Order: sequence, then structure tokens, then C-alpha cells
Amino acid sequence: MTSDSPTIAALATAPTAGAVGILRLSGPAALDVGRLLAPGVPAQPTPRHAYLATFVDGAGHALDEGLFLYFRAPASFTGEDVVELQAHGSPRLLSLLLARALEDERVRPAAPGEFTRRAFLNGRLDLTRAEAVADLVAADSEAAVRAAAAGLSGVLASRVRALEEPLRELHADLEGVLNFPDEAEGADAASGERVAALRAQAEALLAEAGRGRLVRRGARVALFGPVNAGKSTLFNRLVGEARALVDDEPGTTRDALEARVEWNGLGVTLFDTAGLREAPGRVEALGIARTRELLAGVDLAVLVLPPEATETEAEAWLRDVGATPVLAVDGKCDVAAGQEGVTPTPRPRVSGLTGEGVESLRAAMLGQLWGGGTPSAVALVSERHADALRRAAEALARAGAASHASTLEVVSGEVGLALEALGEVSGTTVSEALLDAIFQRFCIGK
Repeated sequence: MTSDSPTIAALATAPTAGAVGILRLSGPAALDVGRLLAPGVPAQPTPRHAYLATFVDGAGHALDEGLFLYFRAPASFTGEDVVELQAHGSPRLLSLLLARALEDERVRPAAPGEFTRRAFLNGRLDLTRAEAVADLVAADSEAAVRAAAAGLSGVLASRVRALEEPLRELHADLEGVLNFPDEAEGADAASGERVAALRAQAEALLAEAGRGRLVRRGARVALFGPVNAGKSTLFNRLVGEARALVDDEPGTTRDALEARVEWNGLGVTLFDTAGLREAPGRVEALGIARTRELLAGVDLAVLVLPPEATETEAEAWLRDVGATPVLAVDGKCDVAAGQEGVTPTPRPRVSGLTGEGVESLRAAMLGQLWGGGTPSAVALVSERHADALRRAAEALARAGAASHASTLEVVSGEVGLALEALGEVSGTTVSEALLDAIFQRFCIGK
């Protein structure tokens, strides 16, 4: 940012009543405008020192008393002069202070994410850490908080850099051989092996990105199966409260119910769906159609069967889920225990009524969703990151194939495409349009 860039102002706290509200200014006129609101502060305040100040309106009348902090460029969040006024958290008071600041012609309202965007443009943050700010604000589970914090501390940046730097070196070697064959003779030696190693590294990052997306949006799990198999009772047990209506009459659930829970730090949205049967009523049929549509879009489906269901019958129900991973269990095992002629099956047994087998089912569901490790250790949480890493891995796969069958120009071109894709993650090759899209999802004042 240049010294003649406009100074921006915004409230950095939510527009609701609270103990503290913060007005933030950033830019070359931040100190001058801040002192208009707090005239008792010295003309040259000590950076990072909190001053007890009286905040005034345009006529010099006191509005509040609070703290004035000055951060001198470049040692601030944005890399520019920054002033923060910490007042009492009255929405009306804060709007008056903001309006007073915006009366100065050098100041304009900040756009969403503009403080963080200036931090990126001024080299205070790389793009992955800038995006982690928004991820942390939006996090709604422990795993999402910890993943965003890992991104903010630079975990993703360091892993991308560990791939990007050797990839750039390889690209330089290949281009050197192509453009200066005499001077760079032999620089392309073992290029195939180098490409293969970097491709494996990119695919490892991509695999973790898949987990990061799951952390960011939360997992989606649907209970489905025939009517009166115990789905709703099991749903209530997993949720921890009576959310679904339970009755002995088949077809009680006519629409998909959902509830949000958190297991081992991972946010999970559970769905209780309408039971499937061949001859439902008209309204129930609509619920069954919605069930089949929902099953195609979840991360895991749990097939709840009556204890007497055979393996052949169980396989028939799997036709409703397509490619969605499925766990099959026998529901109502508390009822089956008192029935004669019920042949035990190899499926896990659960009872939503008594709780038998429910903890084992929960562990199996988490294992299916997550595998090993802990959701709290993931750093990659962005759909954008996943797409860029996928394109990088695909380009390196093509480069590996070209190293055996094509010219060096093709290999170098694919390596260059992989570098461009990684640059979209790190911010080394990023367009204004992409920056607009990224920072548009930020809060104003961040």
C-alpha cells in the first residue's frame, strides 16, 4: 500500500451491546483522525502504549472515556499506522464515534476483510494465514478452531513452502536446460524422480485437505432404513435429547430431522430420515423421496435394520445410497433379546432405548469419517486450497508421465502449472479477482 492510500475505519466488534467496543483505523491519517476523537492524547504517542482518553464529538463534548492505542507502521497488523479506540460497548456510542471519524475526507469505511487484505498486501501475512483469520471467526467446533489456529500460526504456509521451493528449483533447472543447453547441461538429470517425489508430497497435502474441508463444514451423517427399525430412538440417543417423535406405528417420521452435535471436537450434523417401504401414503412418499436425495449428499449413511433382517434384505437397502459409505447395524436389540426365532447377524447391535452399543457405533462412525489421528490436528480447511492442491497434483502426475514419453518442454510446462496452482494457495500468483472473492467473506472490521 502506498502512503497516499485512503485511511479506512470500521468497528472491530459486533454491533451489539457489550462491555467493550472497538473502533479501528488504518492508514496514513489514522493518528490524526484518532486524535480528533481523543484530543487529550499526545501528538506523538508512544506506540503500543494504552492511554486513558476522553472521546469527544465534533463540538468537543465528552461522549465516553476509554483506551487509545497507537501502532506505528510497519509494526502493526496491517503494516500501516493503526489506531484503536476501546470504548464501552454501546452500539449507539460506537456509531457516533465511527460517524465522527468518517467526517474527515481522508477516511472512508473499510470493506469486508480490508484490514486483513492490507496486512497481506503489505507482507504482514501470507494468504494462508490471512484466510485463517476468517476461518477462526467462523469456526463452530473445537476441531475447526484448532485447525484455523494452526493455519494462523503458519502451519499450512510452511508445508506449502516445503513443496513450492523445490518445485521452483526444478522448474528453473528445466527452463535452464531448454534455454541455455550448454551452460545448464545435466541440470535435468533425475527430473523424473524429482517430479515423482514432489507429486507424492502434493498428494499427501491433498489428502489432508480433504480432512480439512470436513472440519470446516462439519460432517453429515444420515440414519436410514425400513420403517419401525428404531432410527428415531437411536437418533434421539445420539443427539442426547428427544428431538424425533417416536411411536410404534410405522412411518412416524415423514421428513428429515437434523441436529448438530460435536464428537471428539468434530462438528457432526445428524439426520433422521423417513423410513423406506414399498407402499407408503402420499405424504410419507414425499419424505421417502427426500430421504433418497439426502443420502446422495451425506458423508456417511447408517443403515438401521430390524434384528430379523437377513443379509439379502440388508443388501437390497444399500441400493438407495449409491456411492455414499454405509455402516449397517441392527436396531432395537433390546426388543430382539426377548424374541424367539431371531437369528443373530454379524451386524453390530444397538438400542437407542437402553443405549446398548451406541458408544461403539459412535466410535465406528468417527472412524469411518475420519480414520486415525485427531480432527484437532488438521490445518487445511479451505475448499479453495483443496482445489488448488488437486490441480497441482494433477499437473505433476502429467509431468511424471511426460518425463518418460514426451519432450522436456511438456514436463517444464506441467511443472509451471503446478507452481501456479500452489501460488494461489500461498499468494505468490494471485489475481485481484481472486483476492476480492477471498476477502469478501470476511467481516467488516477484520
